[in-house]
Amino acid sequence: MCYNPDNPCECLTSGSLCEPCKMTAKDRELEDAHLSNISAGHQTESTSEPELSMSSTEVVKDRGRNWGWMLSGIICLNILILGCALVSGSASSSVKISTLDLQAFLIILLLLTSIWMIYYIIYTTRTANAVTYKDEHAGPIWLRGGLMLFGLLSIIMDIFKIASYVGYLHCDSGIKVAFPVVQLVFVLVQTYFLWLHSQDCVQLQKNLSLCGLMLTLSTNLVLWMTAVTEESLHQTVIPDYTNVTKLSRRSMYISKAGYGDEQCKCSHTTCGVFKEAYYYLYPFNIEYSLFASAMAYIMWKNVGRVSAEHSHHMKFSLKDVFIGPVLGVLLVIAGLATFIVYEIEMKTNYYDEDEKDKAVMMHFVMNIVIVTMMSVCTVIGSAIFKVDHREHVSEKNPTRNLDVGLLVGASLGQFIISYFSIVAMIATGAKGHLDRLNLAWGMLMVIQLGLQNFFIIEGLHREPFHEVEPPTVVANAYAMEASKDVDILEEKPSPDVEGCSHSGAAEHKHKLFWKRRVLREVCAFLLLGNIILWIMPAFGARPQFDHDTETEFYQFNMWAAVVNIGLPFGIFYRMHSVASLFEVFLNS
Repeated sequence: MCYNPDNPCECLTSGSLCEPCKMTAKDRELEDAHLSNISAGHQTESTSEPELSMSSTEVVKDRGRNWGWMLSGIICLNILILGCALVSGSASSSVKISTLDLQAFLIILLLLTSIWMIYYIIYTTRTANAVTYKDEHAGPIWLRGGLMLFGLLSIIMDIFKIASYVGYLHCDSGIKVAFPVVQLVFVLVQTYFLWLHSQDCVQLQKNLSLCGLMLTLSTNLVLWMTAVTEESLHQTVIPDYTNVTKLSRRSMYISKAGYGDEQCKCSHTTCGVFKEAYYYLYPFNIEYSLFASAMAYIMWKNVGRVSAEHSHHMKFSLKDVFIGPVLGVLLVIAGLATFIVYEIEMKTNYYDEDEKDKAVMMHFVMNIVIVTMMSVCTVIGSAIFKVDHREHVSEKNPTRNLDVGLLVGASLGQFIISYFSIVAMIATGAKGHLDRLNLAWGMLMVIQLGLQNFFIIEGLHREPFHEVEPPTVVANAYAMEASKDVDILEEKPSPDVEGCSHSGAAEHKHKLFWKRRVLREVCAFLLLGNIILWIMPAFGARPQFDHDTETEFYQFNMWAAVVNIGLPFGIFYRMHSVASLFEVFLNS
């Protein structure tokens, strides 16, 4: 082919290109390549435009989500710091912050939180597909049942407070009556809200939901701080006279709780009865606030989360479990009996030091027996985990992470008290029998806490037990009689293979059965043991102040600060351990 038609050359006759034609061919190739690059560039730009727009949209969404998390965290931090300042100020007689100031702040928080929860309930009810994903690990039925139980007892406490405070309206502020009324409404709304929506993975109005959930979390924590402070003052009011005993200080605080002015007299005769009643309901209100805080935090973590569509329906059953529950119930009964005797002795024998020492010694011995039995039981359960070949859970879940974090963090409170007691006993020489029992109790408590933390964390991270179906052998259709028309393979195991498979399955099931049974026995016993260890300090047992060695060694103010900081976390640790052990029981 000749590329120069105006001046024909010898290319047509010779079959080879001359120099001018070669140059022209190269120019055309370069031009074609340039045009193809331009067209390819246009196509690439056209295809990348939607990807660029999609990536920019995702970046905007991430920025919005991060902004919501940051704003909600700032709201929570400011409310907690302000609440902590008001609570600590109102607890000190030297600071000019009254109980009325704290209650007014709490009323505002409770109203704002209740309004947001009512808005969320109405919005999710009226909006189609408002909640498309749910985290089935969050808010199980037993946790919501515990929340409802504690909420019911908190409502009864508020009713008793209202009945008591009404008698002082003629001479005191109405805020003291308004606060339990608003708190009662708040408990009703929050219990209903968490019962229905604790498993929600919010996908709409994420920023508003993040801020609302952090408001709910911080409100419950401020309520917890307030209740813990009031409860701690029952035991740590410094007496004005040397002959005033610790229990009379507690009674003195109850008689003046919320009403320090002796000139303001109750208008009806039942004020004292209601005060005594709601004092003993404080532990349930404290646990309610902590349960609600944990569930609000899980909801906050699940905002924008796409949860998997699988479910685990584990049924509660006490079948084949006998030793653990029986021993646990006996332990609870014995613990309750000694606790009641201890409280009666400390309340009635104001000046009889020998009787008080006997009551404290009985309390120490009972606690030593409890923690020793729990430690032995925990070692058995941990040994089962070592020979157990279940896989560890690989799925990331905020509920499990929170359980582990709360378990370890709350145990630090009891660790602190135990180590302070150990140091005081060793430094003073542990001379008397009470000092030796206190030293043994502190050391055994440290061992029990460490073993139980390991057992619970290991149990929470194990996959649930699954029943293994026996293997089946499918007969070969072509080896059957030729006269039979075989359309579908039939399952007909041979007698030898069938016997072998059934014996192997039975052996495997036996091994699985005894492991499951031992773990369930251990969980049941530890669960009941933690219940009695929660009951005693939650309802007023304070051997830390009834035994004077630590008070004399550290001085009253320092030792009171250690106990008042560590004991609330220790009480919460026992109740949280009950919940975690119940979950381990279900997994087993």
